[in-house]
Amino acid sequence: MNTMWSQPLNPLHSMLGSALAAAVPLAILLVLMGMLRKSGYISAAWGLASAGALAVLIWGMPLKLALASAVYGFVYALWPIMWIVFAALWLYNLSVETGNFDLLRTWMAEHAAGDARIQAILVAFCFGALLEGTAGFGAPVAVAAFLLMGLGFTPRRAVTVALIANTAPVAFGALGIPIVALAGVTGLDLMKLSAMVGRQLPFLSFVLPSYLVLVVAGRKGWKETWPAALVGGGSFALAQFAVSNFWGPYVADIVAALASTFALVLFLRFWKPPSVAPERSSPDSSVVSTRDALAAWAPWIILSGVMLAWSYFRLFQKGHLVFPVPFLNRAVFITLYQKPYDALYSFEPLAAGTAALAATLLTALVLRARPAQVLSSGLKTLRQVRVPALTVCLIVALAYLYNYSGMAYTLGAALAALGGVFPLVSGFLGWTACFLSGSDTASNLLFGNLQVAAAHQIGVNPVLLAATNSSGAVTGKMISPQNIAVGV
Repeated sequence: MNTMWSQPLNPLHSMLGSALAAAVPLAILLVLMGMLRKSGYISAAWGLASAGALAVLIWGMPLKLALASAVYGFVYALWPIMWIVFAALWLYNLSVETGNFDLLRTWMAEHAAGDARIQAILVAFCFGALLEGTAGFGAPVAVAAFLLMGLGFTPRRAVTVALIANTAPVAFGALGIPIVALAGVTGLDLMKLSAMVGRQLPFLSFVLPSYLVLVVAGRKGWKETWPAALVGGGSFALAQFAVSNFWGPYVADIVAALASTFALVLFLRFWKPPSVAPERSSPDSSVVSTRDALAAWAPWIILSGVMLAWSYFRLFQKGHLVFPVPFLNRAVFITLYQKPYDALYSFEPLAAGTAALAATLLTALVLRARPAQVLSSGLKTLRQVRVPALTVCLIVALAYLYNYSGMAYTLGAALAALGGVFPLVSGFLGWTACFLSGSDTASNLLFGNLQVAAAHQIGVNPVLLAATNSSGAVTGKMISPQNIAVGV
């Protein structure tokens, strides 16, 4: 005989006491990771253990249900979260292995005009966003700072600029993993979350290049280069808004970075700053041929094309889009394409990572990569994601147990006592979690459903507050100890 179990909202019969008990697992995780600097998987393991004990002993959750919740979260972390990360990071490593990444860096240096202000926009902002959209997890800060040093920036200035730039793209990093994780843990519609975040972040994206110029060259430098900052930020913001609202989260950063890069490079063909402001004498850059430039950009263009096509088919089959060719209607499309597409669509959580993996293999064919290079980059990726995968799996297991036990709703109900003030606090919750954990994804997993619970209590759109958690988290990443350590 099956038994039903109801989540208690106030198990200790004191809202303050219940809320404090519910906060214990989060406090343990964040203190261990953010203050005591313990490794992510050790901190998450202790948080998960404390959540399990509280769920069973105080919230009265049956042990089997507690174990099942944690296992379900662990599996979801592998499929699709780490699957997408693995596929995207493999593409990045393949571009490094084949030498295309070096070509791309040279192309960036060639088009940065020897001006530190333009370099900050083109390299830290545009190229950093491309890396964030593909690899994420610290790669943009490390690689962009290294490239800025090669262009003449001092180490401290290079790291500072790279950290500041690694904000606006973070919510859609690693093929939209923070949004995918947020949708998974909250049960909210992925497209609605993507669209809401895509209506908040473009404001930050628009002003960020101007702020980078102010940091590098002050107010006088900004007055001389504000048109370039306007073009870089404006094109990025428009593309980020359009893709996140109409295509989904997967390639919002990649398309925005590509649009911003090419818009800025094209603009610099017709406009130059009145004076050049080098950080110091930067090395001469080699000239990249048109053929090499196409090869350098090929991995990212292929990934964007494959992911956009997959997103379109996904939305079309759900009935959200009309086929663009007038004489092909929905019935014709289903007849021609549904059978092969059903294999991916039936396993939708796996499809994004599978599409990214297809882009990686297609890139290998286009670049004529040797099998040894493909294998070497794949094995390197496995080694890179091994420890982060364990950390993410434990955090997602904690998040699912936290939600299914009712602890998230208890803490959410307590925070709802703030009433109309809570939406102002919402972004700071995400900011705090990202500052301590160094991850927008972790912030969404930990506080996403708490935001939803509070939203229901105070009568606010839960999509709005869940998205605000992710948008607020991005600005905490630039000063998180973990991200600073990566840059250093």
